[in-house]
Amino acid sequence: MAEKHFFEIMSEEVPSARKAFMDLVGTLQKDGGLDEKTFQLVYIALKASVGEDGAVAAHSAMAKKAGATREEVRGAVLITLMSNGVTGVSSSLGAALNSYDNA
Repeated sequence: MAEKHFFEIMSEEVPSARKAFMDLVGTLQKDGGLDEKTFQLVYIALKASVGEDGAVAAHSAMAKKAGATREEVRGAVLITLMSNGVTGVSSSLGAALNSYDNA
């Protein structure tokens, strides 16, 4: 049996906290000053920099739906080399491109 994602656990244990978190995310997306494509690319880079390849994969598909090219998604992951070396790129590049290609 697969381990539950923390969002699933949060939804079951403290649904009001999950709602508050998602409301915050929605506000940042809507009022943060970035269009949806740019928001997704920045988020991909942030998550790749800490090696969270699950989030990178999910948001790569979202970026594609928002109009990002494969090259832009790849670039969002690769730019993290400048701040983190290969830490995130090693696990996130494949996740990003596989998710993009399959979205």
